[in-house]
Amino acid sequence: MPAKTGRSPLLVLLIVVLVAIVAGAGFLGWQYLGTNVLADRATGQAVAELRQRWADSPTPAPAEGEPIVIDQPAAHQAAWLLRIPKLGLERPIIAGVEAQDLGRGVGWYPGTALPGQVGNFALAGYRVTNGEPFKRIFELEKGDEVIIETEHAIFTYTLTSAPGDLTVPEDASWVLDPVPGQSDVVATQAFLTLTTAEDVIDTPDRAVGFGTLTKTENR
Repeated sequence: MPAKTGRSPLLVLLIVVLVAIVAGAGFLGWQYLGTNVLADRATGQAVAELRQRWADSPTPAPAEGEPIVIDQPAAHQAAWLLRIPKLGLERPIIAGVEAQDLGRGVGWYPGTALPGQVGNFALAGYRVTNGEPFKRIFELEKGDEVIIETEHAIFTYTLTSAPGDLTVPEDASWVLDPVPGQSDVVATQAFLTLTTAEDVIDTPDRAVGFGTLTKTENR
């Protein structure tokens, strides 16, 4: 009887390599395309639900000249809207910066200031994948406006430092201080901090931009 022939080790290796390439391509496709599709759907739903909640709210708007009170949001809830006119961007702001939050919009760092209030209102967002809300953030320059819309007020912050001007390590917590970089100083004005990944691949570097509140309007 003829001897049975086994598979060539080279053939086996080629099959393994091919399977790995296909799996890797599928993973990358999901990360860079699939997560964006899901995030865009979740973002649109969050914006619609937020505006509907505001429309149905029994909370009366403050009278002209009265202080605007911003309620503490529930964790992981769509709380406010972010608009950046220069980028044509509108995204819901979710109360939290966990993966489930950043996949639905832009995340607000719990423990930082509320919109328009004294202290540091700090946000985080993806540059790539998961809807990539900050994909074009490096186009922002000093003097550009970032608008935060709440139930009864619209707060306009003006950038004093562009995100492309500063890179910090991911553990640089000073950027979240009430007065960024001055942990021993008591805040007397309203600040804005924007954070995102510095690179399009996963690295520990973060790009950070800062702004100050320059306008408050009742809506």
